[in-house]
Parts: sequence; C-alpha cells; structure tokens
Amino acid sequence: MRPTQPLYRRLRRLALTTKQVNGGFYKGTGSGSMGRHTKHGDYVIEWHKVRTYVVPPELKGFKLTPFVTRNMEPLKGNFEGDKKGGLSGQRYFDRWKRENGVD
Repeated sequence: MRPTQPLYRRLRRLALTTKQVNGGFYKGTGSGSMGRHTKHGDYVIEWHKVRTYVVPPELKGFKLTPFVTRNMEPLKGNFEGDKKGGLSGQRYFDRWKRENGVD
C-alpha cells in the first residue's frame, strides 16, 4: 500500500528519521561538543566552543516574567505517624491499593 500523491509530497517535507535511511545516519541531539577526548581518557574543554549567553543590561524593567513564580515557598511532605517519613514506601502502597484494588 502506498500513500496518495498529495500525502506523499507532504511526507517528503518532514525531517528524516533513523528508520528512513541507511545504517550510517545519526541524527544526534543538536547539542554539539564542548571539547575533545584525549588519548588518556580525559576530556578537555575547549572554551572557544562553549556557549555563553549574555543578558542585555536593559532587562531591569522588563515586563515578561519567568514560567515559575519566584514567590512560591517549598512544599513539605506530611508524613504523620510514619517512622521513616518520606523514605517509607508504605504510603505509596496504601494509595495504590485504594485506587487500584487488591490483586
């Protein structure tokens, strides 16, 4: 079964995947290298390859805000009556049994 001509044209414009080409194709993550490996197994950072982001100085009165509020306080877990506190798995199992039933 083959796709119709208009659908096939649309498929050709999409980015290649590793399944569509031969074995030597490696897509990568786009992160790039920041250095090189030495023959002794070390990694040397080449500082001319490191990305630096310079914040413009006129951002003091900038109207946009970050996605996360700066006013949120850290949440503390409530583990009353549990000796191990957050490290105990008993609360997880109790909730699982409540929501999913007993196997």
